[in-house]
Amino acid sequence: MALPPQDDRTMPAAVLADLDRQPLDRSLAALQALIDQHGHVIVVCSQAAPRAVERRLHTVRSLLESDRIAVFRPELPPLGLAVLARQLRQLASCDLSPGVLASAARLLTHYLHAGALLGSVAKLDRVPVGLKSHAKSWVPGSQFAVLAHPQPQLVRLAPGATLAGPEFATSMLVARGQLQSDWVSATLAKSWSVQGLREVPLPAESALWWGTGRMIEFCTFLPDLSVLYQLVTSVRQNICHWCGIEVIGDRCVFCSATAPPPAASAVSPGQQHTPAVSPGHQQHASALAPGPRTHPSALSPGRQDHTSAASPGYRNQLPAG
Repeated sequence: MALPPQDDRTMPAAVLADLDRQPLDRSLAALQALIDQHGHVIVVCSQAAPRAVERRLHTVRSLLESDRIAVFRPELPPLGLAVLARQLRQLASCDLSPGVLASAARLLTHYLHAGALLGSVAKLDRVPVGLKSHAKSWVPGSQFAVLAHPQPQLVRLAPGATLAGPEFATSMLVARGQLQSDWVSATLAKSWSVQGLREVPLPAESALWWGTGRMIEFCTFLPDLSVLYQLVTSVRQNICHWCGIEVIGDRCVFCSATAPPPAASAVSPGQQHTPAVSPGHQQHASALAPGPRTHPSALSPGRQDHTSAASPGYRNQLPAG
């Protein structure tokens, strides 16, 4: 699911749909076109996406012999992943280099709180579920509040039940499945002091990820672009000692090289290292593509039924719409 823009500077997303079912030459052509147009591509892919999607992404990257494709596959629920992809789309309008933008994906996950209200945890395997909770899951009317990220939590819904939330100001997105409840929007959002709440469509992968369609998924995040930019730019930037791209972190997101030991890095000044990124969605890998060649493209997870092209630009070169 590619979320709608957060503001008029948020770049559109390029969705790579049905990668595991389309001919290989179509996948090659789609990724090559994005690279030709934007220089770099950041693919954000859900853990709920079929393994065939990830294999296709790595196959395409290998055949293109390109170190301009970063693949990010974080342990985030579908809605949390969609939020992360949109934040990358926001940052793609800023003066960040491709490696720094791609590296920011790992950093920004620390500021997301993603979970769901579930009508059953019988098939939930993403968060530890005790035998007692499994047993109570069969009791009619039982509901469970679950936090998958950043720290797994699970509580049976009862008066006074809550989840540990963020200690900073956030906004919240809510995606409703087949469960009827106002606990997330009324009780949880209030206890977390959420400053803004919006509802969005439920991602196609959510029922598979959470093990049930009787659910309401939620995610809190930092909505302000200036705050996101300050977070990213406040981290020390390095140069990958292998490909020379500017990054933050200890592993290059594009060539996957890790930082050499301190002694070795002293011998190769002016070089940096960065973290790696992964892909995104149940039957889609989505792409976010920035504008100029010095900007990366970021792929955002997509739904089965829509495809869009992304072309982010610089901070002072905003795209129409």
